[in-house]
Amino acid sequence: MDLFKPLLAQFINTKHELVILSQNINWDSIEKELAQYYPNFGAPAKPIRLMAGLLILKQMFNKSDETIVEEWKQNPYYQYFTGEIHFHWEMPCDPSDMVHFRKRVGEKGIDVIFNASLELHKGKIDTATEVIVDTTVQEKNITFPTDTKLAIKIIDKTLSFAHKQGIKLKQTFAKELKTLKIKLRFSHHPRRKSEASKAMRRLKTIAGKLVRETARKQMGVLFNPLKELFLRVLAQQRHTKNKIYSLHEPEVACIAKGKSHKPYEFGAKISVSTLPGSNVVVNISHFLGNPHDSQTLAPVLIQIEKDLKKPFDYAIVDRGYRGKSTIGQTTIVVPNPEKDKTQNIQYQKNKSRQCRSRAAIEPIIGHLKQDHRMLRNFLKGVTGDKINAIMAGAAFNFKIALREIKARLIFWLFRLFYNTSQMLKTKMDLTTCAFPQIIENAF
Repeated sequence: MDLFKPLLAQFINTKHELVILSQNINWDSIEKELAQYYPNFGAPAKPIRLMAGLLILKQMFNKSDETIVEEWKQNPYYQYFTGEIHFHWEMPCDPSDMVHFRKRVGEKGIDVIFNASLELHKGKIDTATEVIVDTTVQEKNITFPTDTKLAIKIIDKTLSFAHKQGIKLKQTFAKELKTLKIKLRFSHHPRRKSEASKAMRRLKTIAGKLVRETARKQMGVLFNPLKELFLRVLAQQRHTKNKIYSLHEPEVACIAKGKSHKPYEFGAKISVSTLPGSNVVVNISHFLGNPHDSQTLAPVLIQIEKDLKKPFDYAIVDRGYRGKSTIGQTTIVVPNPEKDKTQNIQYQKNKSRQCRSRAAIEPIIGHLKQDHRMLRNFLKGVTGDKINAIMAGAAFNFKIALREIKARLIFWLFRLFYNTSQMLKTKMDLTTCAFPQIIENAF
């Protein structure tokens, strides 16, 4: 069948940035590392390079699983990037296969792809002595949590479970629930606050009754985990610690980052580490709950030293990390103008340069969110949080390499045209010039 399909190399530009990037990535290492997650029996799986390549392209160009699979069959450069030799008109896989691939390889498998992105910038990493560290919030794809929404969802899920299991309840409160929902509308209005407060208490009472009755009448223990979760949600108050904000994502934390336009964000805390100057992302770490920034720094630096097999001399952070001056062999650089005034001029200049370079991580975090799918995480669970964040960092590094390839190509093309113009001015014989070799030298 492939004999009748056109060869990609016959009609694509072999100097396209995606082609060159695919040639620079160590695919053999990725396939060897990820092969351990595949068994030696059963139906043949999709090629590892295809699935890993689709995952990289998805994060690089901010596409969904469905969109990247559709665009793959239209874009020959996407097909070449994923290891195809012939052009294909059909979809490479079902979009759900990407979900299964992420579940199969897990966080450790995604780390393999992240390490492959670091290999492209090995020279920059080896010469770096400083690292910039900051934290941000990766929001989860959940609705804004309120007591009303959670109570109504508990009632709906309990009634649905009872219906599926054939449990006959004394009362479903269907008519009363309609009245209560109407009373809860515009609950912030001064004239309706008292009425809405009573309706909210009644709603929680109904939810508790249904949960306990369903738990009593169930056959087996299927409802017990849900019962514990539901009763915990109904019992939590305004100042309760470790509150649950989503029934299907109970690990979500409420994090305040001091933003005037968004006081609270609901998701996971992510630590981002980059190199000043080159802006390469060298580490992405995930933290459960809402730990203080200073408590996240030591694990991050230990992980960086373990992955890169080298310690950094300086870790540049903001004032949120105050509390520690050194961690291992790394000196923590925190802005402190009052204390720095007592130091010598050279120390002040060096620290001022370091603190100014720290500002570069803010737009990097913005690009990770807006361009590489870290703004809102649609993947499920804690594992989904980690995978999405790590792939965003890998995509950012691949994008840096892609821009460098483009810049190098533009430079050599400019040089080619400049040499051509000089030859025309001096009336040299252009047929004797080896222009193809000039372009080849660019890569």
